[in-house]
Amino acid sequence: MANATDTPRSDFRSDSRAVLLYDGECGFCAGSVQFVLRHEPASARPRLAFAPLQGQFGTRIREQFPELAGVDSVVWYHPAIPAVRVRSAAALAATAHLGGLWAVAAALGRLVPRVLRDAVYDQIARRRFDIAAPACLLPTPEERARFLP
Repeated sequence: MANATDTPRSDFRSDSRAVLLYDGECGFCAGSVQFVLRHEPASARPRLAFAPLQGQFGTRIREQFPELAGVDSVVWYHPAIPAVRVRSAAALAATAHLGGLWAVAAALGRLVPRVLRDAVYDQIARRRFDIAAPACLLPTPEERARFLP
């Protein structure tokens, strides 16, 4: 996996929403997206979109940020900065998005040195296909509008 984190770029913007990019072929990643959809407060929903890394939007982001070439699990992209976060930083950004106690947990997670967080993340990422079987992500009609191609 690449070691890209918080890399700013100013020449690509989708809209004002953050985007959680995920491995569209991974059941664990699909489950993680479903977890975010189930736990985010209604007030946070307009601020986050989703896109598979293998889709059109994911391909454009990877072209814009070449350091993402080896990243294959989760990326947090925010067009207002614009920046990408990967590995544990992306997971913590998604957790913070949920607000409440999840945001507190994300803040506490950021106190752990990145090298340790990323080591744990890498172990999970390497085993993610063993943890969960491939699964289709079937958003509700309301959720479907938040998914980018």
